Amino acid sequence: MALEVPYRSIPDMLLHRAAASPDTRAFGYPTDDGAGWLTWAELAARAKAVAAGLIGLGVTPEDRVAILANTRVEWIIANLGILCAGAATTTIYPTTDRDDAAYILRDSGATVLIAEDAGQVAKADGVDGLAVVQIDGTPATGAISLAALEDSGRTGLAAEPELVDRVVAGIGPEHLATVMYTSGTTGRPKGVELLHEGWCFEGVAAANMGVLEQNDLQYLWLPLSHSFGMVLMSGAVAIGLPTYVDGRVDKLVENLAAIRPTLMASPPRVYEKVYNRVITSAKEAGGAKWKIFTWAMGVGHEVSKLTRAGGKPSGVLALKHAVADKLVFSKIRERLGGRIRILVSGAAPLGQEIAEFFHAAGLTILEGYGLTETSAGAFVNRPDAYRLGSVGLPFPGIEVKLDTDGEVLIKGPMVMRGYHRLPDQTRAAFTDDGYLRTGDIGKFDDDGFLRITDRKKDLIKTSGGKYVAPSYIEGVFKAICPYVSQVLVIGQARNFCTMILTLDPDAVAAWAPDRKYSDVVAAAETRELISPYVKQLNERLNRWETIKKFTVLPRDLSIEDGELTPSLKIKRRAVEQHFADRIEEMYEGSLAG
Repeated sequence: MALEVPYRSIPDMLLHRAAASPDTRAFGYPTDDGAGWLTWAELAARAKAVAAGLIGLGVTPEDRVAILANTRVEWIIANLGILCAGAATTTIYPTTDRDDAAYILRDSGATVLIAEDAGQVAKADGVDGLAVVQIDGTPATGAISLAALEDSGRTGLAAEPELVDRVVAGIGPEHLATVMYTSGTTGRPKGVELLHEGWCFEGVAAANMGVLEQNDLQYLWLPLSHSFGMVLMSGAVAIGLPTYVDGRVDKLVENLAAIRPTLMASPPRVYEKVYNRVITSAKEAGGAKWKIFTWAMGVGHEVSKLTRAGGKPSGVLALKHAVADKLVFSKIRERLGGRIRILVSGAAPLGQEIAEFFHAAGLTILEGYGLTETSAGAFVNRPDAYRLGSVGLPFPGIEVKLDTDGEVLIKGPMVMRGYHRLPDQTRAAFTDDGYLRTGDIGKFDDDGFLRITDRKKDLIKTSGGKYVAPSYIEGVFKAICPYVSQVLVIGQARNFCTMILTLDPDAVAAWAPDRKYSDVVAAAETRELISPYVKQLNERLNRWETIKKFTVLPRDLSIEDGELTPSLKIKRRAVEQHFADRIEEMYEGSLAG
């Protein structure tokens, strides 16, 4: 059944929201003495001021205006201002290096850059014909401040009050809203052209499915340069969801306790870290505390299984669950602020056992699935219809099918127009009948829930001709071993599979509090710690999938070293190149094929 979307564009949606609930909280932000909030009326006024300021700089409909900044409320103001000017936002991750940032600015044809500070402005050096707006600090030479842009816009609006409204009236669903550059796991970033129609559809759909609710309080820390963050912003505007915005990951735990949100979305890595921390802390406590923890988790899993089957605990089980909740589960929930209604996971696969752990603790993680090319969401579990281990049901009104090899194919209003200036790659991304090729292999269960089994390009074929799905194995191991941070299965054209892994720094600190990470990695005790978990993993795998050897890397993987995307996906090729010597050591003396 098609989904009714009553908005022509994101600016249309914003102005409707500001008119419907002008004085309610829109987006919050950190201040020196706590948190400040913009109302919807204030947000719309600032967005219109930015829009008028950009029009004064010569910006015209579908011109590209780039944002190079961390997740913060000014990012949202700038983005909405760009869109209210009829222009399209070009997104650049704040961690992007100078060469790639310059490439994106040139490739997109951006005429204006809105950058966070002088350091980000410097990444545009050598890009000609670019007006620069700076959010923080004294503007660099030739730049103006965001405050000055807004002031000039307000002056323009005072002289011509209908200026922005006229532009907004001319923006249709088919107009370009965003050129979102995917960091990708290989090669140069590609600009994905996304339309107003898609973002409006996504925002309305999220509310329609009960994932976002107006009386929630959302905590948004995800990169707004990523489609996952952008769709949460669109959903907030669509339903008037108050959203606190702070992209400082090091402040996450502190802010969750202070803001106490009811809703948060994240890639799996955050949930994995919480899981690891809880398990290792309980183990380190030992004795009675560990026994109580394991007993409580057993009770929690029993109740979780019962409730997922439509039942409800009663009698002795209900009593035990109340005790387990008071002693253990309530403390886990307090780590996330104590008021969470829904957690959402996306951008990478979430291990089923980790989802089951959270569900047992009274925290439901709704896993979803989509691509930058689908404006983020295409599938999601609902609060009233979910299957742990799946990515849920299709968004209403989209068309989905599986190709003969199991590849997920999608058609719908949120699918990209194409790759910017890449007609051949755009054609290759679609089937002859107009479905987007996702590159992911999946299968549906009898109730229509989709499970993603692997990336089409990431499937490993051993020298014996057997196919191995590395992401499945990696996900299982992350759920088994609470000390691990990142895992990569190796085996393409090899005669057996191996694994490289990194340790979670927090788990290492709990296990060996007086030793440096590098010393722990090199210690014989570390292999003794990890080996039983590898054995446990192998017991759950087919013979040709089993891990014959593993190595612990001397440091964790990072975005800065080019091994993780900003959404924390592993760049397999980069990792394999950086640690080629370690990989080859595991295959010394074996046949390559």
